[in-house]
Amino acid sequence: MSLRSPLSKVKGLGSAKEGTGHWWMQRVTALALVVLGFWFIISLVAIGDFGYQHTVAWLARPLNAVLLSSFVMTLLYHSKLGVQIVIEDYVSASAWKVGSLLFSVFVHLLLAVTGVFSILRISVGGLS
Repeated sequence: MSLRSPLSKVKGLGSAKEGTGHWWMQRVTALALVVLGFWFIISLVAIGDFGYQHTVAWLARPLNAVLLSSFVMTLLYHSKLGVQIVIEDYVSASAWKVGSLLFSVFVHLLLAVTGVFSILRISVGGLS
């Protein structure tokens, strides 16, 4: 038998104090995606011709390669944050939750590495 009150038993066991940072990162990445998305759309319209040669020439410009890589990484990080929230909110079994979160992180990391590698390979001239 414990002499502690129910309130003292639960005190300190509530929020993990990480929600605010996660919320802010979602908003910051969303704002970055708006800016990078506008750049991407305007840049695609400026290309005019979507042929292979024009697209490779567009991607060969260092600024375009850097901004496109930033767009891909920001998009996938924002997606990872959103999927994490959905998994934490709707998956109740602890083992499934941990497994799903790990799988999500690995898939998003794999997609980010693949995207940036592909952009660098094309922009540096690895494909002709």
